[in-house]
Amino acid sequence: MKPTKQVRIGSLSIGGGNPIAIQSMINIPLTETKQAIEQILRLEESGCEIIRATVPNDACADKLPEVISHIHIPLVADIHFDYRLAIRAVQSGVSKLRINPGNIGGKDRVREVVACLKEYGIPVRIGVNAGSLEKEILAKYGHPTIDAIIESARSSIGQFNEFGYDNLVISIKSSDVVTTYQANKRFAELYDYPLHLGVTEAGAQLSGVVRSSVGIGALLLDGIGDTIRVSLTGDPVQEVIAAKEILTACDLRNEGIRIISCPTCGRCKTDLLSIVTQIKEHTSDIKTPLVVAVMGCGVNGPGEAREADLGIACGDGNGVLFKKGEIVATVPSEEIVDVLLAEINLLTS
Repeated sequence: MKPTKQVRIGSLSIGGGNPIAIQSMINIPLTETKQAIEQILRLEESGCEIIRATVPNDACADKLPEVISHIHIPLVADIHFDYRLAIRAVQSGVSKLRINPGNIGGKDRVREVVACLKEYGIPVRIGVNAGSLEKEILAKYGHPTIDAIIESARSSIGQFNEFGYDNLVISIKSSDVVTTYQANKRFAELYDYPLHLGVTEAGAQLSGVVRSSVGIGALLLDGIGDTIRVSLTGDPVQEVIAAKEILTACDLRNEGIRIISCPTCGRCKTDLLSIVTQIKEHTSDIKTPLVVAVMGCGVNGPGEAREADLGIACGDGNGVLFKKGEIVATVPSEEIVDVLLAEINLLTS
């Protein structure tokens, strides 16, 4: 990965060669405190390492200490427009702010926020979004070009640097995948701040996962990025699951059960999707790295999946169990899931 500065976020560090951290954002107001805490704890269980929450008013700010006291991962406060909420959030114990210095009311207010950040040793993520660039920059460039986005980032960084503050993480996002990729590549050539990657407003379900995977994955394969969030419409747990899959696919994370399975064809006589789904559901909490192959027939069995630690090649009424490409047993179809789960437990316990 491209060398970047290290930034401490609560008990976690990003940049500086640290593992890429997975982030998400709750979609429940902090004023619904019990439900917000429950969602964060569910995200923790799924593998989320940094969580963000919007703090749009005093009522939400009031709830920050209670929420922080019940969770186990760093909380980032998302602040817009009101610099006083940024100060309150820091004083309440958040681990980082997400802020845009251009929308909190001028230099004097940025100076006050910086003074508070210095006192508490809290970093800031500057969010540069192609959809909300400064009016003067849009007037200069006509639309959110790569140059316009970089100028916005430079201006925001400068507003903090002016007051001697450099504890920054930067995110450069667009709903357009190519723009996101090109802008982050350009930024990484110019600066060594840690980059938070994501494709904003990526969408829901499959389209959102695909767009995020292309944009985030391409940058990660170029060695760019220090923390990621997959932005999906819906349950944020799905964001974390998708992020883990992206990191695994890029060989940047090696933990948990990785299932490889064939797309099936006319030779397949088994409900392969059901097997894969059940294995995923029953092994989601396992951290030990293990590759499990679920194949639809002998043609795509031990041969094509010989590198898997464990696998099954399904036939008509039974399947063959194999380990590292070597067949070790024949299993009746109705016992395949139970046998695979038992073998997985043996190899990961």
